[in-house]
Amino acid sequence: MKDKVAIVTGAAGGVGRATVAELVKREARVIAVDVVPEVHLLTRTFGNGVIAVAGDVTKATTANNAVKRALETWSRVDILLNISGVTVPKSILDISEDEWDTVMDGNAKSVFVMCQRVIAEFIRTGGGAIVNTASISSVVGLSGQSAYCASKGAVLQLTRQLAVEYAPHGIRVNAVGPGAVDTPFLTRYFDAQPDPEATRKAVAAAHPMGRWAQPEEVASAIVYLASPDASFITGAVLMVDGGYTAA
Repeated sequence: MKDKVAIVTGAAGGVGRATVAELVKREARVIAVDVVPEVHLLTRTFGNGVIAVAGDVTKATTANNAVKRALETWSRVDILLNISGVTVPKSILDISEDEWDTVMDGNAKSVFVMCQRVIAEFIRTGGGAIVNTASISSVVGLSGQSAYCASKGAVLQLTRQLAVEYAPHGIRVNAVGPGAVDTPFLTRYFDAQPDPEATRKAVAAAHPMGRWAQPEEVASAIVYLASPDASFITGAVLMVDGGYTAA
C-alpha cells in the first residue's frame, strides 16, 4: 500500500479513523473526508500524509473536492473507502419521511455520489479499488432498523452491480459487513433504546463470539480488500460480524 492514495469518508469516526491509522501504518496517502470539523485534527495526529476535507458526502461538491485535493497533491487516486454512515433506530410506523431520507441519503446516496466521481477518475487512469461499508443489516432483518436495513441493502447491491459493470476497466468493488462495532455510533444506538444496558448485553450475546468488534478489526478487513492481496476479489461482501450471520 506504500504511496497509494486513498479517499476515506467518515474519517473522523470510529472505524473511519481506525482505517486512516491503518493506511498510514502501511505508508499510504489519505484524503480524509467527514462532515465534522474534527476531521482536520487527523492531519495533526498523522502528519502531512493525511489531508482533511470537511464536507457532506451526500453532495457532489464534496466528492469533487476530495478528488481535486488528491490530484493536486499526489496526482492520482487509487482507492475509495466509503465508511460514513447514519442511523435512526425506528420502526417503519415511527420513522418520519425526513428521518427516512436522512438515513437513505447518509448511507446509500453518499456511496452513489462518491463512487460516481471516483469511478470516472479510475476509468481515466486505468483502475482502482473501492470498499463500501455494508452491514449485517444488509442481509438480515433487524427490528427497529427499517431505514438502516433498507439503506445498507442498497449499498450491498450497488457494490455488486458496480463490480460487474466496471471489472473490465480494472476496477474492483467490494464491501465489508460489520456486526456491532465499539464506536460512538453504536453507543448512540444503545442510548436510544428503552433499556440501554439490556440492549448492550443482548447485542453482544447475539454474536457467537460473545462480543462486538473493535474498530481496528473492521479497518483491517477494509484495508485488506483495498490492497493488492485481494487482487482477484470483486463483488464480494466480507462479513466482519463475529459469526452473527452464520448463526
